Amino acid sequence: MRELLLCPWGPENDRRWMIVDHAGQFITQRKYPVMATLHVSVTTEGLRLARNGRPALVVKRPTDLTHSVMVTVWKDTVQALDAGDEAAQWTSDAIGLPCRLVYMSRPESDRPRRLDERAFTNSFSDGFPLLITTLASLDDLNNRLAAPVPMDRFRPNLVVSGAEAWEEDSWARIRIGDTELSLVKPCSRCVMTTVDQDTGIIPDRKEPLATLARFRKQEGGVMFGQNALVEQSGRVTAGDEVEILEFQPSGAEFSGSL
Repeated sequence: MRELLLCPWGPENDRRWMIVDHAGQFITQRKYPVMATLHVSVTTEGLRLARNGRPALVVKRPTDLTHSVMVTVWKDTVQALDAGDEAAQWTSDAIGLPCRLVYMSRPESDRPRRLDERAFTNSFSDGFPLLITTLASLDDLNNRLAAPVPMDRFRPNLVVSGAEAWEEDSWARIRIGDTELSLVKPCSRCVMTTVDQDTGIIPDRKEPLATLARFRKQEGGVMFGQNALVEQSGRVTAGDEVEILEFQPSGAEFSGSL
């Protein structure tokens, strides 16, 4: 994608849709890696679902508040709109599990969150509106791996080129295009990084996490990338300059050896 409109809850259309089980609990590639083979694209009316070997389905964006349901993403219970039986059947068949597709209609208010004393809003993403990574950090990791991995294993919103490896650890506030962003917390990585995003197959259940853990382990997990909040909304375009406005007061402390 060449351009993104960054809103307080993240990119405009990012993670506004979610698949849930019969109890309204969110499901992800952590348990169902086949979800990586589902291809989605935003349309003027809603969402287009596709998967190799299956007819595509265009789902209209639900608007009827009488179809609202309560769903759970991590510890947050959130109101969402059910996308209907046809979408539920399509996703159930594709994943092999009875499930429903839901939509967040009011991301500006549906999922309020807090970080320390800071209030912010979020879509259905794990914990924060944005994830920022750098190409240099991926290159450094791949130089340590027997089988290099692509950046899509880490599912960032923004990827920065031209920085030094792990330089993003030191950034506190940056400007890109019309936007200003605060980098607030390193991102702890999980087994989703082991899933090939093209095939939904796990080539190696240990990597890249085992290698990453040797030099990027911190209290709270094994870190790659930085979670961020949108301080000033606006558009970012591929090729925009990244200006460092403020640095962290002290560097992150990681265990392990280089």
